[in-house]
Amino acid sequence: MSDQLQLEVDGHVAHLTLNRPQALNSISHELDLELAQAWDRIDDDPDIWAAVLGAAGDRAFCAGADISGGTSADASRLALGGGLTGVGGPLRVLRKPLIAAVHGYALGGGFELAMCADIIVAADTTQFGLPETKAGIIGESGVMHRALRQLPHRVAMAMVLTGERLGAAEALQHGLVNEVTTRDELDAAADAWAQKVCAASPLANQAAKYAATRGLTGSLEDALSTKYEPIEAYAASEDVKEGRRAFAEKRQAVWTGR
Repeated sequence: MSDQLQLEVDGHVAHLTLNRPQALNSISHELDLELAQAWDRIDDDPDIWAAVLGAAGDRAFCAGADISGGTSADASRLALGGGLTGVGGPLRVLRKPLIAAVHGYALGGGFELAMCADIIVAADTTQFGLPETKAGIIGESGVMHRALRQLPHRVAMAMVLTGERLGAAEALQHGLVNEVTTRDELDAAADAWAQKVCAASPLANQAAKYAATRGLTGSLEDALSTKYEPIEAYAASEDVKEGRRAFAEKRQAVWTGR
């Protein structure tokens, strides 16, 4: 990997850092490909149970796609965030729980990338924004559709139609983020959430995430009547047996993710 993306694994948690602060951590084609490789590594490693996505510098989490290089063929196929957003390429859903540690500007595709996370921790400096129409442009509309699903309708539409930004406190009020902290405490807060996630069975978490995300694509009736393969498979796992033993013995479970 280049220095545009940093990846470290600490225990069962993978920490990814967008490292283009001079470009407001915008996603270049190279960074996008590296993110795709990172998601593959995280999903394929059974010892990684959760991931935290953050960004270097103090000005921005991510300002979206880097269009400074023009509209080359590579840029036109950009699957922002390594495919997590599905913008310009096939959508991928990370199997492992993802926590976003957001600060500063989270604009356009950067806002969308944050909304791909399962849990969002925001610094009090965070400004979420949809600047497209205010700049007189509108292209891929994934961020609009996500915002309308994760925010109250009129709050999201006001952001779409005016380009006005949403601060961290308002985002917390509307349920977009789980916690607001200071910039200095952001990484620790995100890691605390990761440790909470890792206290649960990793296989149960992955099965639950799969069912929850798949269930949202249809009606409630469809979601309730569907059998989800990861949940079915979990029933025969070592983790489910360990959970039963730990409950009977009144102790904390020791998960293996197997």
